[in-house]
Amino acid sequence: MHDSADFIAEAYELGPGPWTLTPVARGALGRIWRLTGPDGSARAAKQLLFDCAEGDVAREAALRLAGEGLGIAAPRLFANRHGAHLTRVPADGGMTHVKLYDWIEGTRADVGDPAVLDWFGRTMGLLHRAGAGATEAPHEWYERCPRESDWKDLHGKVAEAGLPWADALGAFIGTSAVELARWVSPSDAADRVISHLDLQPQNVLVGPAGPVLLDWDNAGPTSAGRELAQALFVWSGGNDVNPAAARRLVDAYRRAGGPATVRGPESFSMLFATALNYVQVQAQAAVDPELTPEQREFGSGEVVSRLADVPDLAAVSRLVAAVTP
Repeated sequence: MHDSADFIAEAYELGPGPWTLTPVARGALGRIWRLTGPDGSARAAKQLLFDCAEGDVAREAALRLAGEGLGIAAPRLFANRHGAHLTRVPADGGMTHVKLYDWIEGTRADVGDPAVLDWFGRTMGLLHRAGAGATEAPHEWYERCPRESDWKDLHGKVAEAGLPWADALGAFIGTSAVELARWVSPSDAADRVISHLDLQPQNVLVGPAGPVLLDWDNAGPTSAGRELAQALFVWSGGNDVNPAAARRLVDAYRRAGGPATVRGPESFSMLFATALNYVQVQAQAAVDPELTPEQREFGSGEVVSRLADVPDLAAVSRLVAAVTP
């Protein structure tokens, strides 16, 4: 990527260089680089770590446009000189896909700040209004989870590889994985919207003009109620439930016209499914000989982190009680 800065600048008609790329962050789906021009101006270049096609970005672009019309703050997603939002860029002897955004200077959102909670609740309500009327079913990532046989096979591979968290994974498979899987089911078609699908505090930066929502890569169909429930859990303390924060968030969501409600543990099906699927996928990556050492190490670290913070049904019950009239 270091030799690709001018290639990207030319593709997006940003002007003469020299342009430079500086690594900033790495997530499960991509790596963020700061693309800086000779005048100090900057863009955010997102290098995707998995295969992607222009059609995969269509929902993101459409939802961003609809959200912008309702006042949702987000960095612009730029089209290249051919009108495409995805650009093939030479990198490390091969090709990679890049998307280009506004560069946002800011700090990570403080979930303890009432103003941030108000902003987020309002933003989620507007998102669900912008994406209303979805007819396509959500991806199975959000509605299904690994079977007992899948876990057993995976645990065997992890143990054989001698990874230090093999016993912890085994304990998780025999307890939390079983308990949470009971609540995972297909969603109701009447509740579907097109939405962001990754509404976490780390995807919000607070800049000079206020909070901005980042990382729209997963945009697609979902259950509004289940996305609300998942966001409530994440933004209201996780297993250490903050009832006041939860109520404040829901109030802001409803004032913005958000259509969803949280009814019980069944509303958290998406939270449970994604938690289980993420552990499985990262554990698989950790033992995949075809991945790079960096990718395997990233997967291993993610498993350790997530096993230490598995959603707890008792916490979910407290959260439901806090937001139920």
